[in-house]
Amino acid sequence: MRVLYLSPMRLTKLKLSGFKSFVDPTTVPLPSSLVGVVGPNGCGKSNIIDAVRWVMGESSAKHLRGDSMADVIFNGSTSRKPVGQATVELVFDNSDGSLGGQYANYSEIAIKRTVTRDGQSIYHLNGTRCRRRDITDIFLGTGLGPRSYAIIEQGTISRIIEAKPEELRVFLEEAAGISKYKERRRETENRIRHTRENLDRLNDLREELDKQLAKLQRQAKTAERYKVLKEEERLLRAQLQALRWKGVDEQAKQSDNKIREQETALEGAVAKQRHIETEIEQQRGQHTEASDTFNEVQSRFYSIGADIARLEQSIQHARERRTQQDQDLQQIEKDWNDAQVHVEADRKRIDELEAGLKTIEPDLQNAEQREQSANEALQRAEQAMQEWQQAWDDFNQQSAEPARQADVERTRIQHLEQKLTQLQQRLEKAEESLQQQSPERLQQEVEQLQQQLEQTGETVSQAQQALTDKQEQITTLRESSHQVNTDLDQARSRLQDLRGRSASLEALQQAALGKDEGAVNDWLSGQQLQDAPRLAEEMEVDTGWERAVECVLGAHLEAVCVAGVDPLADMLGSLQEGTLTLFDTNAPGPAGAAQHGTPLLEKVRAPWQLDALLGGIYAAESLAEALALRAQLAAHESVVTREGIWLGANWLRVVKDQEQDQKTGILKREQELKSLDSQIQEENARVQALQEQMEQERERLRELEQERDEAQAQLNQASRRQAEQQTDLKARQGQMEQVQARQQALQTEQQELRAEMERDQQELQASRGRLQEHLDTMSGLEQQREQLNSRRDELRQALEEARTQAQQMRSEAHEIKLRAEKERTELNSTRQALERLNNQLTQLSGRREELQKALAESEAPLKEMEQELADKLDKRVAVETELGEARQAMEAIEHQLRELEEQRVAAEQTAQTLRGELEQIRISQQEFTVRRQTLEEQINESGFTLAQLLEELPGEAEVSQWQEHVEQLEAKIQRLGPINLAAIEEFEQQSERKAYLDAQNEDLVQALKTLEEAIHKIDKETRTRFKETYDKVNSGLKDLFPRLFGGGHAYLEMTGEDLLETGVTVMARPPGKRNSTIHLLSGGEKALTAVALVFAIFELNPAPFCMLDEVDAPLDDANVTRYCDLLQHMSDRTQFIFITHNKVTMEVANHLTGVTMHEPGVSRMVAVDVDEAAKLASA
Repeated sequence: MRVLYLSPMRLTKLKLSGFKSFVDPTTVPLPSSLVGVVGPNGCGKSNIIDAVRWVMGESSAKHLRGDSMADVIFNGSTSRKPVGQATVELVFDNSDGSLGGQYANYSEIAIKRTVTRDGQSIYHLNGTRCRRRDITDIFLGTGLGPRSYAIIEQGTISRIIEAKPEELRVFLEEAAGISKYKERRRETENRIRHTRENLDRLNDLREELDKQLAKLQRQAKTAERYKVLKEEERLLRAQLQALRWKGVDEQAKQSDNKIREQETALEGAVAKQRHIETEIEQQRGQHTEASDTFNEVQSRFYSIGADIARLEQSIQHARERRTQQDQDLQQIEKDWNDAQVHVEADRKRIDELEAGLKTIEPDLQNAEQREQSANEALQRAEQAMQEWQQAWDDFNQQSAEPARQADVERTRIQHLEQKLTQLQQRLEKAEESLQQQSPERLQQEVEQLQQQLEQTGETVSQAQQALTDKQEQITTLRESSHQVNTDLDQARSRLQDLRGRSASLEALQQAALGKDEGAVNDWLSGQQLQDAPRLAEEMEVDTGWERAVECVLGAHLEAVCVAGVDPLADMLGSLQEGTLTLFDTNAPGPAGAAQHGTPLLEKVRAPWQLDALLGGIYAAESLAEALALRAQLAAHESVVTREGIWLGANWLRVVKDQEQDQKTGILKREQELKSLDSQIQEENARVQALQEQMEQERERLRELEQERDEAQAQLNQASRRQAEQQTDLKARQGQMEQVQARQQALQTEQQELRAEMERDQQELQASRGRLQEHLDTMSGLEQQREQLNSRRDELRQALEEARTQAQQMRSEAHEIKLRAEKERTELNSTRQALERLNNQLTQLSGRREELQKALAESEAPLKEMEQELADKLDKRVAVETELGEARQAMEAIEHQLRELEEQRVAAEQTAQTLRGELEQIRISQQEFTVRRQTLEEQINESGFTLAQLLEELPGEAEVSQWQEHVEQLEAKIQRLGPINLAAIEEFEQQSERKAYLDAQNEDLVQALKTLEEAIHKIDKETRTRFKETYDKVNSGLKDLFPRLFGGGHAYLEMTGEDLLETGVTVMARPPGKRNSTIHLLSGGEKALTAVALVFAIFELNPAPFCMLDEVDAPLDDANVTRYCDLLQHMSDRTQFIFITHNKVTMEVANHLTGVTMHEPGVSRMVAVDVDEAAKLASA
């Protein structure tokens, strides 16, 4: 006997629970290398293969013969409820460590998958939860997988041969172990794509960073110079603040003296006010005493009034109570008389009911006796009916056998008649099919298909040309879009530079116009002037004359333009510090005067008259011209040159660059800001235009790509139609060869059908004779049946009469009982009502006596209360007179209080006026104090101390002198232009970032080179393995095909030159045939060819196990024998689990496993070890 199951990594058992029809936990043992699974159709055999495919990672419900993944869970049957989850587990023997890697040390490998109705799948590997990918990675290169060649279901064996070349290549790749290389190649390609994308982004960053570094280096040098000047400016500003603090401190001391004088005057006014308040307090004391007297008299008056009201109310209540008692007494008398009448009526009714009960009791006894007699007669009739039923059952049992035999014959006759009808229909159908076999029609179809194929070829060529044209248009448009994108980036960069320059100049202009002075800005905000323009912002000066106008106007350039100065004059006192200049835009210009030259006003344009500022000032192109004009100038006139040299009749002023103050360059800067705004708008418009153009080109690109996709779809559709027509053409050619064989088969089928119809006619006649014999026997038993039916009718009539009599007697007795019970109930209720009436009479008598007594006693108190009321009315008249006298005394005191209060208010107003003046002086004092504290805080924030600064300052130091030094230093700082203080640190950071990006670039380039080398190695290894596998499988197919067919030949053929992409086709010619394509073979020939191909693959790379589902179904006995021999030959290296209905195949199995379905919808396992059974049989 052959050694069983010594190959590595064999499947030892399969565990199922809740999977399809295997609802109960089931274990399928697989102890040998040839395991057969048998059982009737529909019992669940194929569910075993579905379970193996599913647990190995199958994710498509269609490949599991379902609509959704939840269909693999048992959904219930007629006797079973649905379950909530399905579990399948595969157990492998890995004792020799053939499964390498981290699982080589495990002698047993268990793979389990669980799914619940919510669609969640859980995988376990040796009891540890894992991913689906971990499961598929284990089987890469082993030939196993959810859709590998090692699992062949019903119909799959023929689909392998008819598969497309690309699909057939997959089986060879799995046999060659290329699948894991393809997975690695896919991952490597993804990494290469990501690396190149990262490299492109990195290069863009590096180019942008190079531009930023050059710019930051220049800004950093300027920032260093700026820091030195700002440190010098900080010291000068601190000294200036110390000088200002000294002046404020002197003003604060003068304010202290004024406060002391004002406080003395206030104390005198307060003393006078206190004297008046003392007199007011004395009058208030007298007013309190008068008020107490008035309140006491008023209290007595109100008390007497309350007593009068109480007595009047009591008298009214007593009278109303007597009236109510009279009414109650009358009602009680009426109720007492009514109760007497009801008592007499109830007593009479009780006597009548007692007499009626004595009459009913004898009738009730007689009715009960008659009911008992009727029930006894009914029992006797029912006993007779039961005896007849027993006799009837015995008769039916005796007569049932002939009827059953007759039914059997009728069924047989019906079956034979139906069969004859079917045979007649098959015969007619065969004759019709024989007439329909027309080779001429097929020949016409072949010619039509050839013409259609030529037309489709032309369509494919046209579609290919259209696709090429669209691709060229897309390439051209992409190049154009790239150029537009480059222009857009440049425009955005220019726009950013312009905005940066504008922001820097705007900040300098704000500072130069004094918009950063906190106290002045606060005052302007309080007057709603924070948005008012400055004079320099509204002026336009001819080119080249900016310096001359700045020299003349000076600080007036930052003047705030307002519509009238007079309304703001009263508010200037609230301005605590700072310098403020206002320009009245509504002021009229002065009258014209004689002119000696070109007025400077002609060089300046503004919305308002500037004569008040520039009147009497002339413009000269050069100093010589100005000197010539000087002799003609009046005392208030002057002349200024283009360079800013300003001359008067007896004075001259020159301002050079190194001596310019903070206001230098305001007008030129304002003009540059306006120019920059215009450039920014133009550049912004250009950016928007480029963006719109970019969007239009992108839209056009999307349209072209859509048109390209449509052209590609048309090409694909035409190609598919061409392939379909080629397939149809080959199919029609094959049909023509099959027509003659089909005609011969139909003629043979007609002869067989006629012979079978003759046999069925003979059997039909015999069945009809047997049916007649059984019908005669049934006729003899019919007379006995009629006698029994007659006896049944008599017994039924007697039983019905007895039941009617018993029911009548029962009804009469029940009626008498109800009448007696009704009278007893009425008697009891009447007695209870009588007792209640007696109790009511007793209560009414008692209540009547109480009311009579109360009426007699209430007469005397009423007269006493009326006398007391008259006394109280006399007392109220006397107290009312006393109350009027007390009110007059209190009003006189109140008049004196009002006069004193008016005097106190006047004194208080005088004191309040003095206090307000004092408070105003104190506010001024507080203002000086706040200013001193503010200056001290500003000095401390600058990092210096006040004492140190005052000590270091020279004695002749003045605020104006130090202010001029500060302004000169600020001018130097402004000439540096926009300052980016963060440029130093940012330059260092960006330099470090540049070095880091350069290192990253080198790493990415090296990584890309490594990945491309890996792709090259993978492709080389894939080509080598695929070519070797192809040659070996081809050789094995050439060897196995003649063994299975007893001759003929078969081979593999590549469809392309590239070993990485080429498809594979199969060509097979059985002995004696010269077919041009594999599709012309019969179903059995295709199945046997597929078996040869699969076993050739197994010869090269045997999978741990192979599952075959009814592969031998289309094979005849001779081919099944060859198929079984091949199974036995290869079982030494591969474990085979096959499902079959063929007895020849069952004989080769070492272990048979049966699947049954005793319970509808539920599969169970029955296993038999063939070798053990043989030993038992021989024993």
